[in-house]
Amino acid sequence: MFVEVRKFSGKKKYYLVHSFRYGKKVRKIRRYLGANISKEKLKEMKLIAEKQIIQRVNVFKKINDPLLEVLSEEEIQKIKELQDASEFKVFRLSEEEWQRFSEIFTFNTNAIEGSELNQKEVKEILEKDKWPQDKSKEDISETYGVKEAIQFIRETNEHVSVGLIKKIHEIVFKNSKPYAGQLRAKGIEVVVRDGLGNIVHEGAPSEKVLELIKELVQWYSKYQKKYPPLLLAAVVHNQFENIHPFQDGNGRVGRILMNNILIKHDLPPVNIELTKRRDYYNSLQEYEKNHNLRLTIEFLLEEYKKLKKQLR
Repeated sequence: MFVEVRKFSGKKKYYLVHSFRYGKKVRKIRRYLGANISKEKLKEMKLIAEKQIIQRVNVFKKINDPLLEVLSEEEIQKIKELQDASEFKVFRLSEEEWQRFSEIFTFNTNAIEGSELNQKEVKEILEKDKWPQDKSKEDISETYGVKEAIQFIRETNEHVSVGLIKKIHEIVFKNSKPYAGQLRAKGIEVVVRDGLGNIVHEGAPSEKVLELIKELVQWYSKYQKKYPPLLLAAVVHNQFENIHPFQDGNGRVGRILMNNILIKHDLPPVNIELTKRRDYYNSLQEYEKNHNLRLTIEFLLEEYKKLKKQLR
């Protein structure tokens, strides 16, 4: 790392700069330290910036690692055996079951992210356009949005693309978020903390979001005929959540994207229950920290077992 000095309108502006090789490219990270500052202040700011840059480099490397790893035949076979051992059966949804699924999925996927609507209210909104008076307009609009997005993935022929991902976000949040359908802009970073203030997840650096999403699309295209569909859906979903490409709404878009992959491979969609939120997050953490998909696959298969009963 080195300190770079630039002169602007008679002022000296100081930056800490670090270059590092990442894959075939050389990346450069620059942190602003201040203008016309003393040596003592420069030293103080430099120490802070060094920590920020090291953290940034680690995020760059961590986010992309899963895409650099090709699953072995042994790992693929283990996942196939796991699926077979669960007595997983392919079943198709009737129109009535799709209606029921849309209501169940919409309630749960929004509730996981903090929606205050209960299951009865969601049902009345979607079936009768009956709005509860004491609930937010954002929650209500996102209820319609998720339902519409489910219908959209049923009709589209696309599996995974940058355009598809943006479209899903736009549909869900078109009446609740001004940035609906827009990837995170440069400078908008995502840091998720637990109740104690500890960082539990960092999204990809904003300047890297589009590149990573494109790599994820390419990865899917390359392996969509080689890997089992449940594995494909799990990898894309988990990696999407690691990248966190949107300012908000990533959980819902990721779960809808996962279902799009499943139904494109003639598998039924899957619902993740609000009551299983902790298990769901644990599976994401296991993937992010250890690149282990087994917990995600096991979790999805358990949710599949319950779905058939819920649709009756």
